[in-house]
Amino acid sequence: MGVIKRQGITNTITTYIGIVIGFVSLIVISPHFLTKEELGLTRILYSFSLLAAMFVPMGIGNATTKFFPLFKNEKTKHHGFFGFMLLFPVIGFILGTGLIWLLKDFIMNQYRRESPMFLEFFNYVFPLIFFLSFIAILGVYCSSNFKSTIPAFLNDVVVRLMTIALITIYYLKWLTLDQFIAGYVLLYAIQLLGLIIYIFIFDKPGFRIDWKYFREKKFPDLIRYGLLLWFAGVASIGLKYFDSIMIGKFMPLGFVGIYTIAAFIPTVIEAPLTAIDKIAASKIAFAWAENKHDEISSIYHKSSLYMLLLGGFLFLNININISSLFTFLPADYSQGRWVVLIISIGTLFNMATGLNASILFNSEKYRYGAIFLISLAVIVFGLQMVLIPKMGIEGAAIATSVSALLYNSMMTFTVWKFFRLQPFDKKNLIIAGLIIACFFINYLLPQLENKYFDIILHTFVISAIYLLTVYRLNIVPEFHKYLPWKK
Repeated sequence: MGVIKRQGITNTITTYIGIVIGFVSLIVISPHFLTKEELGLTRILYSFSLLAAMFVPMGIGNATTKFFPLFKNEKTKHHGFFGFMLLFPVIGFILGTGLIWLLKDFIMNQYRRESPMFLEFFNYVFPLIFFLSFIAILGVYCSSNFKSTIPAFLNDVVVRLMTIALITIYYLKWLTLDQFIAGYVLLYAIQLLGLIIYIFIFDKPGFRIDWKYFREKKFPDLIRYGLLLWFAGVASIGLKYFDSIMIGKFMPLGFVGIYTIAAFIPTVIEAPLTAIDKIAASKIAFAWAENKHDEISSIYHKSSLYMLLLGGFLFLNININISSLFTFLPADYSQGRWVVLIISIGTLFNMATGLNASILFNSEKYRYGAIFLISLAVIVFGLQMVLIPKMGIEGAAIATSVSALLYNSMMTFTVWKFFRLQPFDKKNLIIAGLIIACFFINYLLPQLENKYFDIILHTFVISAIYLLTVYRLNIVPEFHKYLPWKK
């Protein structure tokens, strides 16, 4: 757990710094410096491009996480794995963007009535797809080499700081809308360049592919694994970003902006899991390769306990204060307060089930995970088609949260069925009960007219109850040694 703990903590710190910056960008800057339509435009461009970008690598990202341990050898420059890996996004980009160009009129017709601004800037999706697809692949390569800190810093901190600067410059009327969108796309080109430079600093990878070695390492298995997980990866991203794309189809673009703000807030809850998964996935892949079943079990249990404990604390402090938090935004954005609670429930359940996806997808039973993701994407698509026209952005949130509940339930059951691994014990139940109790205790507290004092009161009381209970019940005694009065 040394590497996971060290880089997991670093990634978590980086992620939360990024979230603070993202909070300033999305909650403070964007709603006041951009119109709802302009904010919705940036979101739908990014969501559409990211979804398309997941098709481009043709599954090589997942294959890299699982199979790179078999090729890792600095003396041979990993047998040219880096060059082999880059073949896939190059071919995929040519095929994928060609298909989008052929279907361009059909796609644009879906947004012509509710989101006409998207049509004006549709061509920007092509360079954005290119940058996002290669960023994803190079990020996986860094994680497979246990070098996830700098990519996380570029993604969570640098890009968000540049976004704030760009929005501010646009607000000052120094840029036209065309120039602003072009600059927005350019931010990801800068991120990609930073990743390339970093990889050549720590690795000096080779482009010459050792085909003989690839054949020895069951090259067809790698391809089959990658292609199956290709669709699963697209489905996974679709579950997170398809809601924005569908809202833009059924509702005016301004609602995409409102949903973007509301859906961002629960990401604070999920940030620790995202951070630890960046490094733990590669660690689990090595553990499977070396048949270290006990190590995987330990990682699984600790990830569930720690993530539920931290996620519950964040879940409470966000949702008990959500009404007060929305008073800091323009009035229209208050329509998103129920979106926050609905998505938060699915996010907390995802935290509670730990690293089930990393365990299953890096095992020999990875096909089940892929099937679950693809099936669930179809279900969510159907739910969004039904719920968004009837319930608006709350319908999109319900579809997203239901997908998280179904997916993690299936993944957890499958990991237990095949490997007899499950992450829960009585401590998890105690934490879950504590979260529910604190949530209802909050309603017994008085509501103060001053929103600042109201937030302070509710946060202090609920946090004190939560943390003191965790301490007194000895939920995580291994962390007590870090407390000042224990030293």
